[in-house]
Amino acid sequence: MAQHVQRDDRSQRLTEPGERKIRMGLSPLIGSHVAARAFSAVCDLPTPRDLVLREANTQDLRDALRAGELDLILIPAVAAMPRLEHRVIDVEPVVVVGTAAERDATLELAEAADEQFILVPDACGLTTFTTQLFRANEVPLRAYPGEAASYRVLEEWAGLGLGSALIPRSRLTSPDVPHRPLLNEGRQVQISFEAVWNPDTALRADLALLARSLGATSST
Repeated sequence: MAQHVQRDDRSQRLTEPGERKIRMGLSPLIGSHVAARAFSAVCDLPTPRDLVLREANTQDLRDALRAGELDLILIPAVAAMPRLEHRVIDVEPVVVVGTAAERDATLELAEAADEQFILVPDACGLTTFTTQLFRANEVPLRAYPGEAASYRVLEEWAGLGLGSALIPRSRLTSPDVPHRPLLNEGRQVQISFEAVWNPDTALRADLALLARSLGATSST
């Protein structure tokens, strides 16, 4: 009889996939400090769980969340996703990389119309953020005719004088990379990141707690 009960317990565990883990998707724009906070926050959940990370472009993450392949995604808050739960978990300053950068210099958004900006393919959300920022403030965006494949290439091309590049401060490969804070009427321009999850999932309580914990410890 005892052996029969043991087999039943093991069978029940195997028929509850995902019970012990949270599958989290991350945009490449998300800094490693956010992933570190996520691991710490999962340890504080009422039910101990493992955290499994997947990095992918924003649309791939959205599709995986809708398909039930991911439980929660962390992405730039640049597009609406109706019927899903959202919570801002991080807000980060945006900087302008380029050869024109000087120590303690800043760049006003209105003045950015005079510069040429190197963009990346519109997959991670950075180009969407950039175009929305310029359009919302009625500032013309003059784009370099080519595209960079990575944030490191953005820095390298900007260093060659091909143009300037807009990136979150945490994505700088080094604090020594020439860059300027981007201001809008004297206020630092920032990019917001959000946690998104399905309110119908069985993990909804833990996901809400996780998102709340990430938001409570976000940097400004």
